Amino acid sequence: MKLPLMPTIELLKSPTLLIKILAFSLISISFFFLGHRFSSLPPLLSLPFSSSSPQLPQPQHVAISPNSINPPLIPQTLADAILTPPPSPPPPPEPVVERMGVLDEKGAMADNFEVGEVKEGVVEVEETGGEERVEGEERVRVERYELCEEGKREWIPCLDNVEAVKRLKRVDRGERFERHCPGDGKGLDCLVPAPEGYRKPIPWPQSRDEVWFRNVPHTRLVEDKGGQNWISIKGDKFVFPGGGTQFIHGANQYLDQISQMVPDIKFGRHIRVALDVGCGVASFGAFLMERNVTTLSIAPKDVHENQIQFALERGVPAMVSVFATRRLLYPSQAFDLIHCSRCRINWTRDDGILLLEVNRLLRAGGYFVWAAQPVYKHEENLQEKWKEMENFTSRICWELVKKEGYIAIWQKPLNNYCYLSRGADVQPSLCDPSDNPDSVWYVELKACITKLPENGLGANVSEWPQRLHDPPDRLQSIEMDAYISRKEIFRAESKYWKEIIQSYVNAYHWKELNLRNVMDMRAGFGGYYPCSNSHTCCGINFISFNRAPDERFYNHLNRYWLPEFTSTDITAGSCDCLRFAAALHDLEVDCWVMNVVPVSGFNTLPVIYDRGLIGVLHDWCESFDTYPRTYDLLHASGLFSIERKRCNVSTIMLEMDRILRSDGLVYIRDSVTVMDELEEVGTAMRWVCARHDTGEGPHASWKVLRCDKRRL
Repeated sequence: MKLPLMPTIELLKSPTLLIKILAFSLISISFFFLGHRFSSLPPLLSLPFSSSSPQLPQPQHVAISPNSINPPLIPQTLADAILTPPPSPPPPPEPVVERMGVLDEKGAMADNFEVGEVKEGVVEVEETGGEERVEGEERVRVERYELCEEGKREWIPCLDNVEAVKRLKRVDRGERFERHCPGDGKGLDCLVPAPEGYRKPIPWPQSRDEVWFRNVPHTRLVEDKGGQNWISIKGDKFVFPGGGTQFIHGANQYLDQISQMVPDIKFGRHIRVALDVGCGVASFGAFLMERNVTTLSIAPKDVHENQIQFALERGVPAMVSVFATRRLLYPSQAFDLIHCSRCRINWTRDDGILLLEVNRLLRAGGYFVWAAQPVYKHEENLQEKWKEMENFTSRICWELVKKEGYIAIWQKPLNNYCYLSRGADVQPSLCDPSDNPDSVWYVELKACITKLPENGLGANVSEWPQRLHDPPDRLQSIEMDAYISRKEIFRAESKYWKEIIQSYVNAYHWKELNLRNVMDMRAGFGGYYPCSNSHTCCGINFISFNRAPDERFYNHLNRYWLPEFTSTDITAGSCDCLRFAAALHDLEVDCWVMNVVPVSGFNTLPVIYDRGLIGVLHDWCESFDTYPRTYDLLHASGLFSIERKRCNVSTIMLEMDRILRSDGLVYIRDSVTVMDELEEVGTAMRWVCARHDTGEGPHASWKVLRCDKRRL
């Protein structure tokens, strides 16, 4: 029997019943999803007495009933609060960092290290881009630099400042021959022209004996010194017979005589670095090169004003310098031998202040060679000068080793024993202990004896050529933030820079270019550092290696300072200790290098001289003490990244153009952040420049800018 369908249909049509069904369905679905969610919660929400859950302390703001049979239904926000731990208290303030570096005081690798503070007024930038520049500094853009007037073709800005010389209160001590740089807006702003008919210099060693007349068209020395076998004119050349005022029969015979007088003077072994004062045309230094001695020849720009220019044209190390009222720009104990042959200097004037400067410059145990009329002539006034010289040298503890003919040779003591044994009233006195004998930039002469280091630093150098490769003991005396790791720093650059210089020599055919006079504008230990924005060694403030550096050390080194650097490069005894100058020597490039140490960094000149190299302190915001057109190659690594904070890039590059010979070369290794500006200024000076990648590849933060100076 069929049931009637109408009541069922009517029931379904009832709105009250439909609402109840929908509500029940929604409630059922909600409970299903809530049950599913809370079944997957961590044990934190399980019952506190459950044996399957670990006993955990409950948060104070949540109470769970111990009589609960099932977990309570906790809102999601409350669950999130339970799962989120309370905030940690703020860390205590970090202590003041007094020492900066990759290594801590115990020699261990630091996880966090400081690389130095940013000076006020300097904008910090990202490592991969941007620039660092002093706020307010204006970059001067010049489309094209013009030639200077003809009267400036021999111009040395800081030595030819006529206005400053006129304002001097006295000139009797040689003040007019010292540096007097022009003020702001009065410096070099044009290209110094070459003389008419200028030719590419004659290559070494032929240039030792002859140079083109048109390159140094001055006849004053021929007129004054032609009869003394200095210089003569033959056709379109100056000829240098090799003589001098006191050695008219030639420099070689003169050098043989010195060696016979004092056999311990072993040129090329004990005697490696010499200073020739009042050098004439530098024949003394030119012929010493055959005996493995590098001689720096100096003279003022006086009535014989072109003698230094002749020396440099010949390819002999030289610069304009004078014994007057300021220290010479070389460190203490720099020279193994100092020579003066008729140099027209009154050594004993003003309480012997000039000879005391010689004493500062002379290495412990070094020799002073004096060839002059008071040595051998018997006129009363000349004999009086000899007695003054003899008396004063005995008071500063020099020993008169030999006097023969017209030559007298003294030797400086090896230690302070004689100085300390003198009577209390003997003059001159020892210099104040606070006096730094290596501080020379615009420092006045002092009439006192520079005391030698008690530990023998400076006196205990190796013989040549071993001294070129041995880390000198005076490495420990440099004012930098490092201790026993300094020798490791010295060795650390060896393999890196050997590869760089070798690549220069091979890729750019340096041996075929007849390079002779070379300058490294930021020399470091006798070469340069691969860093762009630090005055420290390679940008690192090392403290100590009490144990072998771990891998983190090399990671930091690779990332920030020396790419492609490994632990094998720092192993004691595994390196050749090559830098720019040393590498050129070992790679048999027949040139000499003037190592310039900027005043903006550490003074590493003592190390340079202890290695048997030469160098000078200088501020590249001022002109260098040399004539125009005197260097074949200028090398600058990391120089502009630092100096651009002190002066305009164009100031330095115009000075580079002044001292660079026509057809000369420039190699600038620096940050990509300065390359555009360098290229811009180089183009304005009519250089032909090309940018090259370093060994680290096209995406490295450093590039090499190679420029040719074309003849105008």
